[in-house]
Order: sequence, then C-alpha cells, then structure tokens
Amino acid sequence: MDDKEFQGRIAIVTGGGRGFGKAFGHALAARGATVVLTDIDAQAGQDAAAEISAAGGSASAITCDVADEKQVAAMVDKVVGKHGGIDILINNAGLHSHAYNRPMADIGVAGLRRLFDVNVMGVVICSLAARQAMRGRPGAAIVSISSSASYLSGNAYGVSKLAVRGLTMTLAREFASDGIRANAISPGLILTDTIRAELSPETVKNIVGQQLLSREGSEQDIVDTMLYLVSARSGFMTGETLRVSGGYALSMG
Repeated sequence: MDDKEFQGRIAIVTGGGRGFGKAFGHALAARGATVVLTDIDAQAGQDAAAEISAAGGSASAITCDVADEKQVAAMVDKVVGKHGGIDILINNAGLHSHAYNRPMADIGVAGLRRLFDVNVMGVVICSLAARQAMRGRPGAAIVSISSSASYLSGNAYGVSKLAVRGLTMTLAREFASDGIRANAISPGLILTDTIRAELSPETVKNIVGQQLLSREGSEQDIVDTMLYLVSARSGFMTGETLRVSGGYALSMG
C-alpha cells in the first residue's frame, strides 16, 4: 500500500475528537490526507488534531454540532475557503452510549429527538452541505457509520442506525451523477475504552460467543474498512454497508 495514497486529499471526520473519529483522523493523515476533525467538544477536537500533528500529520479542528445546519454550513465554508474542496467525508459523529440503549419511554421524547437529530439528520446535513465541494473531484467518497444494532432494531439506537443504512443507499443514488460514492460500515462489538467501561465482562463474553470469529473486535478493524472504502480499491462500490462483526451479524439472520 502507498503510505501517501491520500496525498493532496481533504478529509472531514465528524465526531473526530475521540474513539473511531480520532482513529480515522490518524489513519488518513498518516497516508497523506489533510484532515479536518469536527466535534461538538471543542477541547477534544483540538487535542486530537494536536496529537495527529505531533505525529507528523496535517490536521485541524473545528467545533461543530452536526445536527445544526448553520454550524455545518459554516464548517464546510471554512474548509473550502482554506483548502479549496472536500474529497472525503466520514460521517462518524453519533450518540451511542448506554443512555440510548434503553426503552423509548425511558429515553423520553427530548432524548429521542436528539438521538435522531445527531445519528440520522447529522448524516443528511453533513452530506448535503459537502456535496457541492465534493462534486467532480476524483475519488470523492462518503463513509457513514451504522451499527450491527441496525439489524436487530430492538431499540431506538438500532433504528437510528438502520436509518443510516437506508440513507447510504439514497445518498449513493442521488450523488452518483456528481461522481461521489457513498458507503457505510456496520461495526459489531468493538471494545473502545468507552464501550469496555459500559459493558460487563459477562456481556462481552456472551457477544463474542455469538461471533463466528472468537476474538474481540478492535478499532483497527474499523479503521482498515474505512480506508478501503475511501480508496480506489473500492472504486466500483457505492450504496453498500459492510458488516464488520466477526460473523456476529449471521446470528441475527
């Protein structure tokens, strides 16, 4: 693989201050991309960008709530004004903590509205805002993060991620004429620090036991899939959601 395969390309990663988003930023920058991390947490975004820069990459941070059209529009204008366009958009920002894996009555209407504003409308708002700046740029690609929970749809979080899968197909259809591909990743149990802190060892053991591959999923598994989907190697793919779950998805039918 060319270590600088994304040289000269401009990448926006939403929710880039921590977790998958920060890992995505590191991986893209290490391969030559100029990375813009957006996060509602200003300090987290700045810290992540500084960490990437210290490692030799090109990164900056912009504070932005993906559910706010005006903030997203301003963020895109700032990126385009500074860099001239956008080549890669990673729709990673999302609400996924234990607080949203509960019955709808427990979450409440206000919480549900915020969940869908971020997880669903955030994908729509960011993709539409970036479209013009991505139009006609060689290799332009959008990757959104769904979840294996979308195949269960057992709670509101799963439904929000089911919507991401559907939106991915719609974006692929509508953006194809602009030369923009749109795909998604559906991770299984990936034990980031946040997820590990929320799940008991027994729960982790139970989920791993339902996988075909009997190991814990890692952040790198998702990073590698993202790199594939924004590269020329997936140039004939659009509208697809790749399940990265160690075979857990097969237990759900």
